[in-house]
This record gives sequence, structure tokens and C-alpha cells, in this order.
Amino acid sequence: MSTPKTPQKPMPGNADQTPGRRPVLPWPLPALIVWSACWALFLSLRALQLPVLWSLILATSLGLAAGLRAASTWRKLFISAGFPLSLAASNLGDGLSPWVWLIPLGLLLLLYPMSAWRDAPLFPTPHGILDGLDKVAPLKCTDRILDAGCGLGAGLAELYRVYPLAQLDGVEKSWPLRLLCAWRCPFAHVRHADIWKEDWSAYSMVYMFQRPESMGPAAEKARQELSKGSWLVSLEFEAPTLKPVVVLRNRADKPVWVYRMG
Repeated sequence: MSTPKTPQKPMPGNADQTPGRRPVLPWPLPALIVWSACWALFLSLRALQLPVLWSLILATSLGLAAGLRAASTWRKLFISAGFPLSLAASNLGDGLSPWVWLIPLGLLLLLYPMSAWRDAPLFPTPHGILDGLDKVAPLKCTDRILDAGCGLGAGLAELYRVYPLAQLDGVEKSWPLRLLCAWRCPFAHVRHADIWKEDWSAYSMVYMFQRPESMGPAAEKARQELSKGSWLVSLEFEAPTLKPVVVLRNRADKPVWVYRMG
């Protein structure tokens, strides 16, 4: 725990070398590996005489699942779309009906709706990142916490570890992610909703891991809807118009900004 400080920005071109993170493969090697894996799966399924439509769906789904782990929206799209685009450009794609190519696009939009692209990509909350939050912001068992944009539930799991008696809610714009999150987090009430249209007034704490540009609107929404004494907690990114009570630094590269309304 420390006094508020402005987090240091990573050096340009060195995003994959951030201290404290596991080493990652240099770009575009992850994309090439995923595309190769998709092609290997597709050709293996065709060798087993699985219908071409199911081979396409399964191989595309593999690319989508791997693309979710990428560090930016454009890399997610680049990795996810690589296999179906390369298949369309190959001789193997000549025999497919034109409507079949709507399947990969539909899968991508179902998993990550366009209306949610302005919010954060799927970045999970690290384990242990909220250690000490309950000492700074103590809550009662009747208090409710909202994870605004809960993804696959890593943030909810971390909140549950820190506040095991509080009532946890999660909202997620993607239907598949919402279903997976509800399955992973039976201790929380997970709903399909837009975090910006959701009413925050019933919550004693709202937790977010969004984009830097989302924090201005988040601060304004918190001012308007959260009651006096409620908490806004942001992982990594500072709300520019709010003064934090404290900044938790359990990881040097991911500060936790803790704000109290009123």
C-alpha cells in the first residue's frame, strides 16, 4: 500500500518485456502458430472424413479461442480471422458455398460483439492483485459488489477471495462469455448487460478493468449513480477526475486505484 502515484507507461515497442510478466513470443509468431494449428486441425478432420462444414467450424473455433488471449483487439481479430481467410484464398475453399463464410464472422461477433469493442478486451484479473483491498475498503455481508465487464470471471473470483461474504454481481456484454463466467463463478450472479446502461446505484463497490479512455466516463457515471461512501476500484488505469484514497501495488505494472465517492 502506498500513496497515490501516476503509473509509469511502458516504453514503446517493449510491451512484451514488461517486468513481472511471463515472457511471451514475439509478434507475429503467436499468429503463425495459431494459424498452423488451425490448419493442422482442419486437415486432420478432413482426413477423418468429417464434413467440411464441421471441420471449418471446429478449426475456426480453435482460432477464436486462441485469439482471445492476444494483447489487443487488432491482434485478436488478426489471429482469429487468419485461418478462415487463408482457407478462402486456397484451393480447398473453392468448393464451399458463399454462405459458409458467414459462419466464422458469426462466431466472432457472437463471442465478442461489436458494441463491446469500445470496452476492454479480454484481460483477466491476476490472482492476488486485490490483496489488502478489504483493509482499505471494508464491506459488510449485506453489501453488493459489481464487476463491470466480468469476462470469464477472473475478477469475480478475485473479489470473492477478498470479500467472501459480500454479494457479487457480474455483467458481461458477450453472451458466450457471460455463460462461461456464470458456470465458472456459481458464487456470483452473472447477467448479460451493458456496463454503461447498468444502474450502479445499488452497489457499495464497482470494480473495473477497462481501457484508459473508459475511465473518464466511468468516473462520471460513478459520481452520478454511486451513493456517498461507495467505492470505485480500477485495475491498472486511473480515473483522471477522481482522487484516489490509496493505490495498491501488489504488482508493479498493475496498480489498483481505489476511489471513495463523496
